[in-house]
Amino acid sequence: MVNHAPLPPTFERIATGDLHLAAETWNPQAAPSLLFAHGFGQTRGAWNAAATALAQAGCRCVTFDARGHGESDRVDSATGYHMDQFADDLLHLAAAQPQPPILVGASMGGLLGIVLAGEVRPAPFRALVLVDITPRWETAGVERILAFMQAHPDGFANYTEAAEQIANYLPQRRERKSAEQLRPLLREGVDGRLRWHWDPALLAGDLVRESERYQPRLLAAAAKIDVPVLLLSGGRSDVVSRGTVDEFLQLVPQARHVELAQATHMVAGDANDAFAREVIHYVQSLEAPATSRTADAAPWNHEVSRCPCR
Repeated sequence: MVNHAPLPPTFERIATGDLHLAAETWNPQAAPSLLFAHGFGQTRGAWNAAATALAQAGCRCVTFDARGHGESDRVDSATGYHMDQFADDLLHLAAAQPQPPILVGASMGGLLGIVLAGEVRPAPFRALVLVDITPRWETAGVERILAFMQAHPDGFANYTEAAEQIANYLPQRRERKSAEQLRPLLREGVDGRLRWHWDPALLAGDLVRESERYQPRLLAAAAKIDVPVLLLSGGRSDVVSRGTVDEFLQLVPQARHVELAQATHMVAGDANDAFAREVIHYVQSLEAPATSRTADAAPWNHEVSRCPCR
């Protein structure tokens, strides 16, 4: 991989069967290819800084808004949202890449990657980078996320009010979001109030309740993953824990675990520079000759590397 200044990403709307997803691609002719899948309630914009850094390192990077999020289409109200729809979308996007991509999946995006990597053959991904997610998670952390998403059904009077609520939710962040940063995350309604970009039906249907029932399937799928895996967790996360990480490493013995000590569940947002460095290092290790990877095998076992995120 050679460092260079990437061109701005190209935007497109990708058909997945029943709807279109908004996506952006950096370095369309480059390799290796990375496909970024965001978490529940996020948008492709969550990856902008990381994708820019990876593109500068010479990678092809694709980010997208999941259905019901950001600029992607919403489902018909009679259909509702279900986990298998999101998995099918991700499988479609992976198959559309010029080569099996390395999936970088945060939270929900990582869970979908686990299912597909374990259940689909040939594997749709060359490798997985899981961002603060394991097949079993801490319920309290997920409930905190959902509580924030449900807290403002009537929206906000202005961007300042929205920025204040985000600052309260993410006290570890030093800077408040500007109106420019918030515009992709909010939509103005006919009443003039600003509401989050996601479809409210995401929270009203069976999707959230399905997540707990998904855990046995996720655990079974994880045990069948046969591609390289990097798990990047936040040292201050309330979604994954030492117990859930240890269980995952037992299920996926080839996985490497790196903890970013000062990050919460929002790893890329809390510590993007450290996050990007770890992903670049991992991608470079996959590109290295087989003899080099064998000689360096020991650090890629269950031992945890801790990055202080300074």
